[in-house]
Amino acid sequence: MTVGELSTVLLVSSAVLLLAVLAVRLSARTGLPSLLLYLGLGLLLGEDGLGIRFSDAELAQVLGYCALVLILAEGGLTTRWDTIRGVLAPAAVLSTVGTAVSTAVVGVGAHLLLGTSWPVSLLIGAVVSSTDAAAVFSVLRSLPLPRRLTGLLEAESGLNDAPVVIAVLTLTEIAGGGDSPAWWAAAGEAVLQLVVGTAVGVGGGFAGSWLLRRSALPSSGLYPVAVLALTVGAYAAADLLHGSGFLATYLCGLVLGNSRLPHRHATRGVAESAGWLAQIGLFVALGLLATPSRLPGVVVDALLVGLVLTVLGRPASVLVSLLPFRGAQRVRRAELVFLSWAGLRGAVPVVLATVPAVAGVGGTERLFDVVLVLVVAFTLVQAPTLQPLARALRLAPAAATADLDAEVSPLGTLSADVVRVRVGTGSLLHGVEVFELRLPVGANVTLVARDGATFVPGPRTALRRGDEVLVVTSTAERAAVEERLQQVSRHGKLADWRHPRPGNHQ
Repeated sequence: MTVGELSTVLLVSSAVLLLAVLAVRLSARTGLPSLLLYLGLGLLLGEDGLGIRFSDAELAQVLGYCALVLILAEGGLTTRWDTIRGVLAPAAVLSTVGTAVSTAVVGVGAHLLLGTSWPVSLLIGAVVSSTDAAAVFSVLRSLPLPRRLTGLLEAESGLNDAPVVIAVLTLTEIAGGGDSPAWWAAAGEAVLQLVVGTAVGVGGGFAGSWLLRRSALPSSGLYPVAVLALTVGAYAAADLLHGSGFLATYLCGLVLGNSRLPHRHATRGVAESAGWLAQIGLFVALGLLATPSRLPGVVVDALLVGLVLTVLGRPASVLVSLLPFRGAQRVRRAELVFLSWAGLRGAVPVVLATVPAVAGVGGTERLFDVVLVLVVAFTLVQAPTLQPLARALRLAPAAATADLDAEVSPLGTLSADVVRVRVGTGSLLHGVEVFELRLPVGANVTLVARDGATFVPGPRTALRRGDEVLVVTSTAERAAVEERLQQVSRHGKLADWRHPRPGNHQ
């Protein structure tokens, strides 16, 4: 590319980004993941559309991995620990045991229906067994579902990329003529990679959180940069240590996103922007890589594999993984049905379909096209039907929880912090007077923003829904201030009245 060509490239790129942003609005109205619209943009720009040629599968794979790192980082940073804490065990089983079950079922179906060899059939099963974090986050977070059910699906989509990548790489080596390792050796290698990925992700998250909480950076914009650097670094470190980089990225983001970091809202906003940009770039690139004229020839194969996956593979993986939890975790029959239908596929299977192609594995020449058609066809069917299915199964959301956002900003070297609080529609802070907050000694409500105006509140000022409140506190009492605000937001002004901390409330 020359400097003279730069303006044309930037003009086309900015136009694609603007179209992709506008497509989100259409996606919200139709219930379809915006990824399908991005994929359509790529197909439109490709060699059978406007004529842009892109056939480098290896480059697409590298870009896909980079995009998945950012998507998983954003997923971890925006996932609340209290949403997935109670379902982490079933989510872990569903993302490991469930993946193995789905791979086996689809592998058998592909062998019988498509006539492919056993290694290639199992490879097909592994490629399509991963639910997609981008699709799950974009669709399910807009549905009125119980938090536990949403948390289970989010945790599964964030955790299952790691075992699926391990399975695809192992089966690609076998299908390519490499030595087939003993099952116990392959299982041990997979467990080791998951353990290393977990250790790097969790350790990096806590270390990064400790460091950032004690660093008064000169600009709020530097905190999101540091957080993204930590999550990307977790991927690289785990991969260099022969662990699962994807698992490390998600867990590092999860720890950082649920830590009391300065400027958490700004960090989440930047992470969401990076995630959107990664999704747009990834699906446009995958659309460019595809050749639309070849797709009609694989429709039958894609539908057969998709039916086996949707009707047999996914339900079997859900039942085998979650039936043991029906007692302790109370996974109801209606939830099992919804989970069986809600296994959305997206970028991950399409990116993984490039792995055997780059490795030159025979019998997988059409795999990319099959997976692409499968993802598009079944996303068009599944995504719009999730909300009607949830209503039919009477999966009403749990009781409203505290709707309270709090962001902390350090005041440089003054050993003090500003806690910025937004009173949401479901928060019981509504109607509470300032003196009834009983904040710790040394903390004061200094400013309230309401209906476009700001004022200094008095002790008898009542807070209202939609208020933005600034609380100045010493750094030592910041955690107690946030805890107290959350208590009142959940339980009202009488929260913790019988057992206040002696001498600690105003």
